[in-house]
Amino acid sequence: MTEGNFVDYVKIYAASGNGGKGSVHLHREKYNAKGGPDGGDGGRGGHIIIRGKENLWTLYHLKFKKHFRAEHGSHGSSARSTGADGADVYVDVPLGTVVRDTETDEILFEITSDQEEVILCQGGKGGRGNWHFKSATNQTPRYAQPGIPLEEKRVTLELKVLADVGLVGFPNAGKSTLLSVITSAKPKIADYEFTTLKPNLGIVEYRDYQTFVMADIPGIIEGAAEGKGLGHYFLRHIERNSILLFMIPADADDIHKQYDILLDELRRYNPEMLDKERFIAISKSDMLDDELKAELKVELDNNLPIDYMFLSSVAQQGITQLKDKLWQMLNA
Repeated sequence: MTEGNFVDYVKIYAASGNGGKGSVHLHREKYNAKGGPDGGDGGRGGHIIIRGKENLWTLYHLKFKKHFRAEHGSHGSSARSTGADGADVYVDVPLGTVVRDTETDEILFEITSDQEEVILCQGGKGGRGNWHFKSATNQTPRYAQPGIPLEEKRVTLELKVLADVGLVGFPNAGKSTLLSVITSAKPKIADYEFTTLKPNLGIVEYRDYQTFVMADIPGIIEGAAEGKGLGHYFLRHIERNSILLFMIPADADDIHKQYDILLDELRRYNPEMLDKERFIAISKSDMLDDELKAELKVELDNNLPIDYMFLSSVAQQGITQLKDKLWQMLNA
């Protein structure tokens, strides 16, 4: 999926339908001179319903259609006929979409499962016809209820990518290269920082036709939790990943320090992220000879608090072992 087609943030306007008016009608028939009131009820206005669809990956389909209006309910009529309900309007969204009130910034609900439906704007209830109001003392009521007015809302839809493994690292750490090697995804790869401007998803094929989803998140820099760089805008995508795979290049000045900085940015953004399973991949390790790798291993064994693995996407080193490790963590 190209970067321009990945849309994870849209604002929409939604309005349900008005309820139909109840009917004021008195029954008249040739051989029934005093038929009495028989005005029917109005129909319900249509709802605006947010529906989850597992085959959607982004909010791109809402990029150019941002206004949704449901049908109004029909008015009641004679012979106690109830007006037709207004047609509901469904707004399909990918799983992991957060619906937020644009004006108050309050989170209304989240869509996390396929075919899950939540009513965003309730359709107005139809008014009752005059036959409901007849009584011994008021046998010909000449009034009925109006329908309840529509609801309208302006909401913001935010997509938080649902993936089993999220790649976390500084710019140019080799995240996109790993995704291109381990999946069929075609992310943009270049030798400059911030090549990835949008999250990329790929499906990793494992043994016996089993799969899991990996997400390449745009690079984080120090201060991302305060809005610096691109990290703050995309940190929310990491919230929904089961495992965080930290990518740190083998030529980094201080691998342990880089890990601490990345971990601190996640903590400052959302402390709950520290509860996720974590693993470190030392990327670009094909630049190290056996002697340097042995020295670095001794240093990392003494300093790093979690498990790590040497990896080279270009040289195809450690790819199978990484798949095994991630699968083991996912099914622990």
